[in-house]
Amino acid sequence: MSTPGLTPTSPLKLQYPQSLAVYDDYAKAQKTVDFLSDAEFPVDQLMIVGTDLKRIERVTGRLTWSKIAVGGILSGLWFGVFIGLVFALFTEEGVWQVLLSTAFIGATFGLVWALIGYAFTRGQRDFSSVTQVVATRYEVLVENKHAARAREVLAGLPGALPDPFA
Repeated sequence: MSTPGLTPTSPLKLQYPQSLAVYDDYAKAQKTVDFLSDAEFPVDQLMIVGTDLKRIERVTGRLTWSKIAVGGILSGLWFGVFIGLVFALFTEEGVWQVLLSTAFIGATFGLVWALIGYAFTRGQRDFSSVTQVVATRYEVLVENKHAARAREVLAGLPGALPDPFA
């Protein structure tokens, strides 16, 4: 049974991949592929695969009622202005009148919904954050029929080739 979307003709699949090198950061894996490319190696026979995924959440601040209110007003205001611009295209009324009224209505709804949403959390998440999924290791894979040539070319890479089985 095959994985949906990963057919043998898919650019995200090699038929018989072998590990060429394993790195702790993406830049080193990219440097390896770039070095092979400069040596006119068929880089379409390579893949960089991020493994050992981690979810990192960086806390950026504390949430308060006032921050929630300001955020709600601003997002509602932005949406209201957008809707006002769309309405202004199809009306003969004064553009400023339409923009101001939709901006006010948007800001009001944004404020109300932000405060209601925050009230429903009951203080269980009183902070803001950004989240990112990152790989801790990057493995360069090569199609098996090109593995020997890739290792031969990489022997000339400044800084030793890492152990592919690390």
